[in-house]
Amino acid sequence: MTTDQEIKEAVRQKYSEIATQDKATNQSSCCGSGGCSTEVYNIMSDDYTALEGYQSDADLGLGCGLPTRYAKIKKGDTVIDLGSGAGNDCFVARAETGETGRVIGIDFTPAMINLARQNAEKLGYVNVEFRQGDIEQMPVTSGIADVIVSNCVLNLVPNKAGVLREIYRVLKPGGHFSISDVVLVGQLPEELRHDAEMYAGCISGAIQRQDYLGLIAEAGFTQVTVQKEKPITIPHDILSRYMNAEAIEAFGSGDTGIYSVTVYAEKPAVSSCCGPDCCS
Repeated sequence: MTTDQEIKEAVRQKYSEIATQDKATNQSSCCGSGGCSTEVYNIMSDDYTALEGYQSDADLGLGCGLPTRYAKIKKGDTVIDLGSGAGNDCFVARAETGETGRVIGIDFTPAMINLARQNAEKLGYVNVEFRQGDIEQMPVTSGIADVIVSNCVLNLVPNKAGVLREIYRVLKPGGHFSISDVVLVGQLPEELRHDAEMYAGCISGAIQRQDYLGLIAEAGFTQVTVQKEKPITIPHDILSRYMNAEAIEAFGSGDTGIYSVTVYAEKPAVSSCCGPDCCS
């Protein structure tokens, strides 16, 4: 794959397959679809079951964190979930924002949107909706969201800077995000970086940790904070598809690390001061 559009299409196809499978099948297959590992999602995903609003039918085991736990959602907030999948993070966010709030899930895979809408209808939630669209061009108006969450999605997007600009546009002044994602410390082997399957599985699309945090700051966000961080180990049965035993040993003993991080940041509030001492 050489173009952003080819990457997006590979991701769309992969997650369309995932949407038609149950959670058990997803967790026993490579990146949710196929047959190359029995561990990949078990080592990336966190346990949602203790969170209020959790719905097992909407949990496909595809995340790498618990962004809604750290998102500081208040009653009445408008929350947007990027890459909403079957709706699990939206339903957890809905438990936080309550009936007076609003939750919008955005996903560019039609099969996921259909699945999420079915789940919302079964639950009878009238203040949770799902919109099909590209998170590089979100189908929402500017300044609408109090909080944005996302779980292991930005690493799937080639133009991460573009998504962060969109997040900034969509958040209200003073709004914030909490995003779980995969980042790197050190360089992945070439064999992993250029494989479509590994991209769809959230590994090949990951960028350097310092670059990730730098893009957030460059987009204009403040109070950038890593709320949680944990290492991720790629199972041996996946690595063996790409590298020989010597290369695998070198990779495991090297300086490269793959991490799940949950990052918080704020869009600056508009100052209400217009006096001579604070406005130029």
